[in-house]
Amino acid sequence: MTALGIAAALATAGTLTSTASSDHSADALTTWAVAPQHKVVPQTAEQDEYNKAHGRPLPTPELLQPSLDPSLANYRARPKNSLRGDYQCGASDVLADLSKRWIKEFEKQYPKVHISVNPPYAGSLGALELIKGNLDCVFVSRELKPSDIDGFHDAFGYDPLSIPISGGSYRHFGFLDSVGFVVNKDNPIDKLSFAQLDAALSTTRNRGGAAATTWGDLGAKGEWADKPIHIVGLQPWNGFEEFVRQRVLGSDGKRGEWRPGAADGSTPADPDVRWEKTVFNIAKDVEEDPYAIGYTGMAYVDQAVKVLSLSRDANGPAYAPTYENVASADYPLSRLTYLNVNKRPGRQLDPVMEELARFLLSKQGQRTVGGQQTFLPLRADQAAASRRALDSAP
Repeated sequence: MTALGIAAALATAGTLTSTASSDHSADALTTWAVAPQHKVVPQTAEQDEYNKAHGRPLPTPELLQPSLDPSLANYRARPKNSLRGDYQCGASDVLADLSKRWIKEFEKQYPKVHISVNPPYAGSLGALELIKGNLDCVFVSRELKPSDIDGFHDAFGYDPLSIPISGGSYRHFGFLDSVGFVVNKDNPIDKLSFAQLDAALSTTRNRGGAAATTWGDLGAKGEWADKPIHIVGLQPWNGFEEFVRQRVLGSDGKRGEWRPGAADGSTPADPDVRWEKTVFNIAKDVEEDPYAIGYTGMAYVDQAVKVLSLSRDANGPAYAPTYENVASADYPLSRLTYLNVNKRPGRQLDPVMEELARFLLSKQGQRTVGGQQTFLPLRADQAAASRRALDSAP
């Protein structure tokens, strides 16, 4: 299964419904908002170098912490001495700590297995080393770049196996925060479906229907009906835009294409589309433009904007990106981390790498995620979808 297919499968997998008594559906949250986050700024060159050498320092945990899904499967270990060998893996800087915690617990099960995760810590570097054959696995805190997948395919004739192994964070800067769509606080729209977003954002419109160019096309009434939709997005390639492209613009295995923004040099550029080079100014752009809509990480919502509730399907429930909705994976733009390995079609995956993946997806593996208090454990249905992807890999 391709990375796009796995992401689509997980996006539509059933999730554990909240057991709280409060109503977290969009109809009960039409005035829902988040207080603006403290402004965050790009990492300095010195910080980037430190992160590559040591891993990114962990953030202060959220006050709330998710409970472990009791339906997660227990790990059923093989005999202790049945697996052995020395392995080299890589990790992005934000997964350096978690990957080592996972491996420490895994090696307790198999004392003759030794897995090293050494610097430099950077997902892009790890992907390149996987292509070169220098690594056995890579822990990456985002979807692989299309160029990474193309480079791997050019080298081996098939795509890497990319398995989701945990949720992202809720709103930690730099730690794979969930993604929200924001509009100006005066905008009357409170919720949108993926089909509506696709109609406004893409040229491909893989989810069907006509292009949406005015706020009336997205359901606004009265004086807002004829007002133009101003798109604020991120210049490809970017981890946020790739995630939104796969989850929202992609459908039925078809990759979506953005309306061309002014920053990409397209001729002609769409006058209603503005592309930023980084995520840091998206909320500010939307706060200053009454007709704008943009997507951004929840860590970067640092202006008084409205955060929309979203639904995967037009007739399905819409969810706001509250902490509970993101932790339970009901919110459809909750993110995922990935284990990437080289599995040749028609051949069994290396048994240690396969067993490592199964451990990560178990209750014990996800308990390690929860214990770190930065990333969010998978729900049982998400873990099951990842195991199916592992089992069905050609």
